[in-house]
Amino acid sequence: MFATPQHLDWARDGADWPNREASRFLRIGNIEWHVQVMGPAGAPALLLSHGTGASSHSFRDLMPLLAQEFRVVTPDLPGHGFTRSEGADLSLPGMARALAKLLDNLQARPVLAVGHSASVAILMQMALDGSIAPYRIVGFNAALKPIEGDTIFSPLAKMLFLNPFVPRLFSSFARNTGAAERLLSRTGSQIDRRGRDLYARLLASPAHVSGALGMMANWNLAPLRARMRQMPCPVTLVAAADDAMVPASVTREAATQIADCEVVVLPAGGHLLHEADPQLAARLILERADPVYRPKT
Repeated sequence: MFATPQHLDWARDGADWPNREASRFLRIGNIEWHVQVMGPAGAPALLLSHGTGASSHSFRDLMPLLAQEFRVVTPDLPGHGFTRSEGADLSLPGMARALAKLLDNLQARPVLAVGHSASVAILMQMALDGSIAPYRIVGFNAALKPIEGDTIFSPLAKMLFLNPFVPRLFSSFARNTGAAERLLSRTGSQIDRRGRDLYARLLASPAHVSGALGMMANWNLAPLRARMRQMPCPVTLVAAADDAMVPASVTREAATQIADCEVVVLPAGGHLLHEADPQLAARLILERADPVYRPKT
């Protein structure tokens, strides 16, 4: 029997984790969640959900800005960061169900749901399933189109995920070759040194790599895309024109399939635009918050 891939250690790897004071750990079924909660206890809830291969650190600078007005909930998705999820369902419906259970446990009913990349699909799945009923979903560089050639990619990702040696080999490679810097360069985003170091830390964890591969191996957008016209809430999709990972054309095409969808295309920012310019990201989100949910000034 193969050993479980090595996880990040909170005492060691999380000693300087962004917004550490907001972190808590919750066991729900076979998932031990790492989730950060920040903002006034009585404020309306806002959900922040990161993309594949990232973690709660992706919102390290955006979260405090939004927490001035909202009770912000920011988890590490199953298999990512410090969330442990042996045997969890890493498919799109499985991720949506798991996140819904976490919100139920926290008694959080988000009035705004904000996602990045693949998480936009998770939030839309949850809204269609009725597990969240936000006033609006805001998505940054939403990955709402299957990867080109996915008939090859998906089986390959599944094969890599099932091979217990691959995450260890990749994480060792990432530690010793600067692979994180090369991957980040493909995002087209200029993020700070701390952010780059944190991505390198994540990619050095075999368990995190395994979780990211598992998510990619089990991803199937076709059922969601078939239901997107039934979205029960408005959606705002924000894209960066210089995002080479998820081109803005993906956002424009997806918007034609959603009944009530606003598209905002920014000239620059790259795939991680919410990290590159958190002030701008916060403004875009807050401008789309229903005044009913925002404190009167």
